[in-house]
Amino acid sequence: MMYLLYVQALLMEVYNVVNAKTDSTEAIAKFWDCNPIISRHEGHLTYSEKKLTPGGHWMNICRAAAIKQNFNMMEVSHAYTSLCIGMFDAFISCWEAKYTTNYIRPITVIQNKIDASWTPILSTPNFPEYPSGHSVVSRAASTVLTNLFGDNYAFIDSTETPYGMPQRSFISFYNASDEAAVSRLYGGIHYKPAIYNGIEQGNKVGQHVVSKIKTLKK
Repeated sequence: MMYLLYVQALLMEVYNVVNAKTDSTEAIAKFWDCNPIISRHEGHLTYSEKKLTPGGHWMNICRAAAIKQNFNMMEVSHAYTSLCIGMFDAFISCWEAKYTTNYIRPITVIQNKIDASWTPILSTPNFPEYPSGHSVVSRAASTVLTNLFGDNYAFIDSTETPYGMPQRSFISFYNASDEAAVSRLYGGIHYKPAIYNGIEQGNKVGQHVVSKIKTLKK
């Protein structure tokens, strides 16, 4: 009985957060959407336009930081290699967990049991809910980038400006990854455990990569 009440509370939290959306929470959800393909409509014409994936978003953050720090070719190669390996391992660990747990998405339960007219802010992906890919990948990426560029590295993220999103400012890579993670609750596509357990999982992946990868001579 207690477990059922817990699950119901998680479900209603997603439902209520979306219903009580603010300009701020909606902006965060859409900034970190990173939907790789979006539909454009011009008159009677509908076509698809490719955008950045979550991995691509973090690669662009790395690119901007490397330019700002005036990295040389070897330093840039080390940064890109480390980040790519970190996110590659994060995606593998995340999707293994997704298809092991096979959790149902909020939209399915809410529309079937609570409110048939309810829709989340973001389009729900067609794969299992737990854990949040944004949480795992973003935390792994921010852990690698913090190792490369240091703690409390402030930056401006303009990755989504070509798609109509204003730039956002962050006080650190971890600050950005925290926002990317919670954006999935604001968007209505993840429960809190998927988000916060995903952060922990991503941190472990990132720390493992940082401890193992060696590309530069010290």
